[in-house]
Amino acid sequence: MTALPFSRGRIVLVLPCCIGDVVLATAALAALRRACPDAHITWAVGAWSRPVLHDHPLLDALLDAGPSALPTRTPAGLWRFAAALRAGRYDALVSLVRSPTMSAAALLSRIPVRAGLDSGGRGFGYTCRARIDPDVPRHEAEIYLDVVRALGIDTAGCRATVPVQPQARERIRARLEALGIRRPPLVINPAGGRNPGMTFDAKRYPPAQMAALAARIVSAHPAPLVLVAGPDDRALIEATAAALPAPPDAVFAGELSFAEIGALASEALLYLGNDTGLTHLAAAAGGRTAMLLGPTDPRRYAPFTERALALWKPATIPERGVSAGVVDWDWARDGISVDEAAQRVLDFLDQTGA
Repeated sequence: MTALPFSRGRIVLVLPCCIGDVVLATAALAALRRACPDAHITWAVGAWSRPVLHDHPLLDALLDAGPSALPTRTPAGLWRFAAALRAGRYDALVSLVRSPTMSAAALLSRIPVRAGLDSGGRGFGYTCRARIDPDVPRHEAEIYLDVVRALGIDTAGCRATVPVQPQARERIRARLEALGIRRPPLVINPAGGRNPGMTFDAKRYPPAQMAALAARIVSAHPAPLVLVAGPDDRALIEATAAALPAPPDAVFAGELSFAEIGALASEALLYLGNDTGLTHLAAAAGGRTAMLLGPTDPRRYAPFTERALALWKPATIPERGVSAGVVDWDWARDGISVDEAAQRVLDFLDQTGA
């Protein structure tokens, strides 16, 4: 392959939000790093998702994109972000954002090589465009990889990866040991569906059904049961715990860092969660993962890793994915049942050597 003009230069990858998207985009990062091992790679990321990338071994630096989902949403934000890009003196920009204002910021940055997504003509600011059809369901990670492919980079075999930090693994092992948990646990996260860009609570499998599914898994594969969620999800944790046949062996509600959640998932029998950023993180950290999807399409949003299972009952949902907005969804009417989910999880555990 012909050497890329920026292969030893400075590259900035732009995807500020949100956690799941950022995790999926680590496949594009892996392809970039493999093609440009001597480059200096920076990721422009927002405050919400920044902890996912902290100390990522494929990155050299992080560029603060601010607290919002899209830093270029306002004219002032657009100029500020474009100025930050210019100040970085980058040789190449790789934008994974579908936004005309981000395209404008790329143009204003004056970075020589600018690769980005072109959906509906919104890629006018890029010198190298990956054209996509929003009406054709494709995996988000593959769409991100299209931008890298547009640069002539081979992406074969690249998957989402957020390696577990050794210190985080040590901390998790110590916490589990202190609680008397000495076998790989079943980790349940009943939360999700909220980030700076959207509130989508319909993504959450109902707590009673989540508890029933957990009980079925533990009945077939005896394991300690650990509940995990964020600091604002205590009500969900409590509702799930109340529906369990026995109290969980541990509850971590807002106590663990993202790195520690990834470490916990990597140590688990299984990490079971909704279509949410932390489930993507669990899968990218190497954990055996099962994701419950309802009003979102696994063709677009399933984990982009080898040891992951997407639990979904085919349903009528918008072809354009979450960009079409929140849909009318009822888990009892439209979603996968506990019986079907349990059987698929048990088959998955048997197939993966649990």
